[in-house]
Amino acid sequence: MSWNAKPSATARIARRAEPYLSDAMKDRFRKEILPRYAVPHGALMPILHEIQHQHRYIPHQAMEEIATFLGITSADVLDTVSFYDEFKTEPVGRCVIGVCQSIACEVCGHAGILDHLRDTLGLEPGETDDSGTFTLLTMECLGSCDTAPVALFNEVLHENLTIDAVDRLVAEAREKSASSARSGSHHG
Repeated sequence: MSWNAKPSATARIARRAEPYLSDAMKDRFRKEILPRYAVPHGALMPILHEIQHQHRYIPHQAMEEIATFLGITSADVLDTVSFYDEFKTEPVGRCVIGVCQSIACEVCGHAGILDHLRDTLGLEPGETDDSGTFTLLTMECLGSCDTAPVALFNEVLHENLTIDAVDRLVAEAREKSASSARSGSHHG
């Protein structure tokens, strides 16, 4: 096994002309978020959450803009984004499905639920479909062991899951995603 270094110093960051942090957002952050914290760095997490909610991930350009806005280094922003599993540096689906794989869910049949989702969506955990509709994840304990098996569909906990219930949730997510795509909405 060898260490293969990433060409970080020469890597190109994808850029778009429109900033991720608009002037209106910055004004709102200055009025609503920054006053809550003793130092600007304290506002990093809420700002990251908002960017991810709007774009389904946190682009590197946005990290640079956030760093400039807060007066911190881009490395500080990237360190935070890469530390927390909830933050993504690549786009995720409009519906993120997280199947709990704790011991309680394992005993109660999470493998059947996960296998069914793999077959239904054609995805392995960690993958997003080409249409940007679904991302499938496995997660550690979701804290609902007494109602196992459980999964999150866009951060909403669904308990006592069955294959039929999963099929209904997937169908609802497909319809919502199709409606969202037709209306041009970025989140859902």
